[in-house]
Amino acid sequence: MKTAIAFTRSVIFYLVYAATMVVFGTLSCTIGLLMPYKMRQNVVTWANAIIIKWLNISCGITLKVDGLENIPNTPCVVLSKHQSGWETFYLQRILRPVSTILKKELFWIPFFGWGLYFMHPIAIDRSNPREAMKQILAQGKTRLAEGNNILIYPEGTRTPAGQVGNYGRSGAALAIAAGVPVVPVAQNSGYCWPAHTFIKWPGQIHVSIGQPIATEGSNSKELTEQVKAWIETTQKTLQH
Repeated sequence: MKTAIAFTRSVIFYLVYAATMVVFGTLSCTIGLLMPYKMRQNVVTWANAIIIKWLNISCGITLKVDGLENIPNTPCVVLSKHQSGWETFYLQRILRPVSTILKKELFWIPFFGWGLYFMHPIAIDRSNPREAMKQILAQGKTRLAEGNNILIYPEGTRTPAGQVGNYGRSGAALAIAAGVPVVPVAQNSGYCWPAHTFIKWPGQIHVSIGQPIATEGSNSKELTEQVKAWIETTQKTLQH
């Protein structure tokens, strides 16, 4: 019975989700192109806010956030736990203006990918790690200099709730090269929005944003391990 109810609620969620993607994806590559970039990101990510709110209404998924005050007023590199599609919407909204490191294949998704394209992301080819690192460093420093935050999921792909992925060093390397702080983010969206599944389960998504970590004098291996230790320790304290 619980599964049937959750399935029905998920269908209702996706009906509005799809309509929202069509409207705002079209907006981003039409009228949105006439807007200054930061205004365009503010307007287009209204879709993100709508999706988060509708997820609460349709599927009974609530949100608890700790540490919003830890997001600096100056550009930073945000390294976040990655468990589902949920955080891609939430973090892009609260971190704006932000450029997300993502796989270039996402641009091929109708409406959703079109909207992403015009949000100034850094789209990489994950099959070529060496070139991807060069691209992240070059474009990342440019985006940071322009006033954008950079959002990276250091595990590289969605990791099921309760599991730990392999943390890459690209985010730490970028922060060190650009001389900006790193902000770690722990979150447990995978319990309510499991990766690669249709059904959304009621519950609470708990996000914890850590204090900025200075990068001066650090190396990418040590910094990555420090971020990983904070995220994975904090993960164990999150309610869901």
